[in-house]
Amino acid sequence: MKSLFDNLSVEVSRLTTKSYSTSFSLGIYFLHEKLRDPVYSVYGFVRVADEIVDSFEGYNQEYLLQKFRSDTFEALEQRISANPILNAFQEVVHQFDIDYRLIETFLDSMEMDLQKVDYNDEKYQQYILGSAEVVGLMCLHIFTDGNKQQFEELKPYAMKLGAAFQKVNFLRDLKDDYHVLGRTYFPGVDMENFSPQAKKQIEREIEEDFKIALEGIKMLPTSAKGGVYLAYVYYQSLFKKIKRLPAQRILSGRIRINNGRKVGLMINSLVECKMRIV
Repeated sequence: MKSLFDNLSVEVSRLTTKSYSTSFSLGIYFLHEKLRDPVYSVYGFVRVADEIVDSFEGYNQEYLLQKFRSDTFEALEQRISANPILNAFQEVVHQFDIDYRLIETFLDSMEMDLQKVDYNDEKYQQYILGSAEVVGLMCLHIFTDGNKQQFEELKPYAMKLGAAFQKVNFLRDLKDDYHVLGRTYFPGVDMENFSPQAKKQIEREIEEDFKIALEGIKMLPTSAKGGVYLAYVYYQSLFKKIKRLPAQRILSGRIRINNGRKVGLMINSLVECKMRIV
């Protein structure tokens, strides 16, 4: 029965999420049960594309990404795929009527990672849109479950949250992005002389994104609010840690939140949601 393979497909996406991201796994756990598997399926899709451009060094990454793109749209057209990650993803896209243009925009941003891009303001915004904001919109389709008015109302907030998360990731991963992958996302920033002033400017931008995003989190359906707020709290904690460090320190190693701290954040955010502080 195909249902057995469908269940396996979601399980593969779930395992992918838990293997790559404890923070998002915790956030997903605090979503309503009906939302968890669809979000796992979106994350699995996004993660595989990201791994192709980040981790498959020594292989033909351009071919693999193009193959992944064509396989994705074939899965969407056929409503099935022998690739479990794509099989789970296509099911969610159809169930929640996710706009194909979001998928195209995401994959376009992954292509940018295969080239040496000189990021000006326009290309920076283009990359943020494709790599993060549209992923937030895919999830928002799930959270609003067909309520188009609610989706449109929450859309700008979801995009700001995705942007904030991605920019924090840029700061967290600065060492590997610059020294290992040869990427510099922030426009006009000299990574050889990464100054406290440049760091503060980036941080002000992130703070504004977080401020706007929180207003949207408060407006989310109850079924989604707890999980999204937990992810917000985790990234805020990571961001605060990065803010306390000098500019050159974040160029020398990846910044992390330990698992004990993550558990504490989880408990606090759960209490705040229960008390309707958020």
